[in-house]
Amino acid sequence: MRFRQSFEGKFASLAVLLVVFTALAAGVAAHFLDSVLGGACAALIVALPFSVYAVRRFMRPVNRLITALDDGVASFQDGDFSVSLNAGRDDELGALVRHYNAAGDVLRAERHDLYQRELLLDTVIQSTPWALVLTNANERVVYSNVAARQLFQQGRRFEGRAFSEVLAGAPEALREAVQAGSDGMFSVRRPDEDEIYYLSREHFTLNAQRHSLYLFKQLTRELNRQEVAVWKKVIRVISHELNNSLAPITSLAHSGRLLSRQPDPAKLESVFGTIEERAQHLKSFIDGYGRFAKLPAPNIETVAWTGFVASLSGLTPFTLEGALPESSARFDATQMQQVLINLLKNAHESGSPPTEVKLAVRQNGQGLRMDVMDAGPGMSESVLAQALLPFYSTKQSGTGLGLPLCREIVEAHGGRISLANRREGGLLVSVWLPPL
Repeated sequence: MRFRQSFEGKFASLAVLLVVFTALAAGVAAHFLDSVLGGACAALIVALPFSVYAVRRFMRPVNRLITALDDGVASFQDGDFSVSLNAGRDDELGALVRHYNAAGDVLRAERHDLYQRELLLDTVIQSTPWALVLTNANERVVYSNVAARQLFQQGRRFEGRAFSEVLAGAPEALREAVQAGSDGMFSVRRPDEDEIYYLSREHFTLNAQRHSLYLFKQLTRELNRQEVAVWKKVIRVISHELNNSLAPITSLAHSGRLLSRQPDPAKLESVFGTIEERAQHLKSFIDGYGRFAKLPAPNIETVAWTGFVASLSGLTPFTLEGALPESSARFDATQMQQVLINLLKNAHESGSPPTEVKLAVRQNGQGLRMDVMDAGPGMSESVLAQALLPFYSTKQSGTGLGLPLCREIVEAHGGRISLANRREGGLLVSVWLPPL
């Protein structure tokens, strides 16, 4: 069995040995010098250097151990947990070294697990189709993933740069969506096909600093998939409506043929009246879809703002925010009036106070922008993502053609339409037209 002695016991044993040695030296010196006082002095002269040497030899490994522990703790503070110490002692200092080594093992294991989790998280973030940008309190980019680099910098890294500087080279719609300060959907014009994005942002504190996380989700493919699903639904609706009308028409035509052999004017009148009513219903139903599917090309003309806004206010109430542009605009006045009527009508139906339904018009060398604002409850993320889809509606009696028709008209003008929730509450619908 291995004997274990405390550090205090070892030090006490050393002290006893030094006392015994000093006493023996004093006795021997007194015997030869024949003087107790002289022997004591001689013993002190001999024992003092020996005691200093013995204490220094005893404390040398202790000092080395304390220095190593101090360096090890400093390494912990620097995040280096690789330093281990030799624990070849059986006293309290040996136990302290073993506890230090055990703490280092735990910290190394935890750091390894944390590194693996961070590696997994980074792999997931880098492979996600969402474009992710993290900025610090100074609005400098501290992190971005592959999708963000492709969206903003053709695959190049832009960490450390001001986000405003990165946005300066981005498409205008994307830049405006970020500067709007709220979540929303917007479209970016591309040479081959317009791309639709949804922007969401979060603000949080990290390392005692405010950070902002921007997420850009590409919705074009998802919307295309949803549009296919919607069109399938529309085909089922049209098929159902056609069958509901054609089945009684076929039956009544057969009855009319039988009545023609033995004419009964009253019954024939009822048969033909019902056929006419069902045919008219079917015509109205088909015309409603036809107006959406056969939108004529816009007739671009010069439009004076004063007259245009005056005629619009006579059709639906709104509050004009700010002054109208002095210069005229160029667009199809009839189609753009239909767009604004639909948007203003939706704003009133949102539950917003009538005085909070507003129209703002801004025009410069970059194009024309018309904003319709309300103070209603806004839209949820899922509704925002589908609001521009044909036949999608949250209203019980809605056709789901209002916003898609607005989108068709605006895009036929070469522009774009975007929806976003306002920070102060309500919805903001922006229509942008290029300068013509």
